[in-house]
Amino acid sequence: MSKLKIAIQKSGRLNQDSIKLLRSCGINIENGKDQLKVEVANFPIELLYLRNSDIPQYLEDGVVDIAIVGENLLIEKQKKIEIVEKLGFSKCRVSLAIPKEIEDESLAYFEGKKIATSYPNTVQNYLNKKGINAEIHVISGSVEIAPNIGLAEGICDIVSTGSTLFKNGLKETQVILKSEAVLAKSSSLSVEQEAILERLLFRIQSVLRAKNTKYILMNVPNENIEKVSSILPVLKSPTILPLEQDGWSSLHSVIKETEFWEVIDELKTAGAEGILVVPIDKMVL
Repeated sequence: MSKLKIAIQKSGRLNQDSIKLLRSCGINIENGKDQLKVEVANFPIELLYLRNSDIPQYLEDGVVDIAIVGENLLIEKQKKIEIVEKLGFSKCRVSLAIPKEIEDESLAYFEGKKIATSYPNTVQNYLNKKGINAEIHVISGSVEIAPNIGLAEGICDIVSTGSTLFKNGLKETQVILKSEAVLAKSSSLSVEQEAILERLLFRIQSVLRAKNTKYILMNVPNENIEKVSSILPVLKSPTILPLEQDGWSSLHSVIKETEFWEVIDELKTAGAEGILVVPIDKMVL
């Protein structure tokens, strides 16, 4: 029977979120400490825990079939790998940063300067497009320390909250690209493996859809049902159940969390009462 070999980060910021996502998809992952290859009993996949920087090459070579990896890493490694789905977690920016005492925050500051980074291809491509000539100093590990020890006048690194930059006396000045975790695939999948990927992707999309969607319930006077329904950006139409109290109904629907806050005042003005917003575990369309 065909299986999919899926690579996830051995350790680091993507590891736990990747495992959490797969478990949310009903995939039972039981691995012991330091186990780098895990068979899954209830779905035709095999997990490989790999060093993050190696994953793009393994995908390109077909050593693994699919992977959960940072989009920024695929861009940096310049591999011809198809992104199947953006996963919405581990969001970050790849940004240029300079010592906070420097007043010039323009890109022109980097002309003729040294930039320390672990993302030389990403930086060079960006600078080429902007017409900036700078010397790129490639280092791995703690890039933020480079300006403090005189190794460079600026850096390019991953930024999430900016707290690490702040602690090292740096400030973000230019965002080169925005990134998040993605599901990527090799170009050498068989027909059977493509079918397995479609099954997995269906589960992942159901989980992701539910994360940003809520189930909403409210009590509405019968004469206001049409007005309230017109306010809700529902999938099709709301479910309406009569209440024991004459002239009232319970209206149930599905709504994006961000859209709820946009329409809450309108719902109340239209007569909706006792509004409840409930998380959704899975959402299958």
